[in-house]
Amino acid sequence: MFSTTRSKGLERVIAASPSVSLPAFLLPAFPIIPSRPFSASTCRPSQIGRAPLSIPPEVKFNVIPPVIKKNMAPAAARPTVVIEGPLGKMSMTIPAFVNLEHDEATRKAYVTVEDREVKKQREMWGTTRAYLQNHILGVSEGHTAILRLVGVGYRATVEDTATTVSPEFDGQQFVVLKVGYSHPIELPVPKGVKATVPQPTRILLEGVEKEVILQFAAKIRMWRKPEPYKGKGIFVNGETIKLKAKKIK
Repeated sequence: MFSTTRSKGLERVIAASPSVSLPAFLLPAFPIIPSRPFSASTCRPSQIGRAPLSIPPEVKFNVIPPVIKKNMAPAAARPTVVIEGPLGKMSMTIPAFVNLEHDEATRKAYVTVEDREVKKQREMWGTTRAYLQNHILGVSEGHTAILRLVGVGYRATVEDTATTVSPEFDGQQFVVLKVGYSHPIELPVPKGVKATVPQPTRILLEGVEKEVILQFAAKIRMWRKPEPYKGKGIFVNGETIKLKAKKIK
């Protein structure tokens, strides 16, 4: 029997030059099977960045070129995109290697990068396009998140004052949760987000910036994450959970 290191060396020799004739006692006992990838499907890169941005008539889409200061590297100068609509105004700084072509006649915007072969540019291509699309929808239609409270006695209200948390700005509201703790949970609503309770077990979050809304929804969900045995917890949008069988001792 050969050691593991020696047998692997023989396999490399046979794989590198299959025409080399070796004695029979040096050949491996089992045929060498070439390795194959885990998935047989071909690699399909994301095509989000190629899709054009549709700009509604009521939305203003402006690209402000960067201001290059003295002793500033060209890569540090980044253009800014300003998007203004009936619900608000948002701005976003994009990388220097991302180019935006705005066709005002067809109200379309196209996102491209300088070199598609660079991994960093390919990653930011679709990310930048997705962020811009979220900003356009935010200032024109707005983003929403619906939270469902599932559990006996689970309730939520929106209050103007709180006892355990101090307000960060004037007129700030607080989401008060009663989800099985000995005391109510008071969470301040971020600026630019509107929280309402159409039902005692429903929380509706509305706002312009999608990231802020979902981050606040995740903060609320953290207090009662859905558990897989009774299905209790706080669910965000269409979130579901697969129930497990009860543990029998």
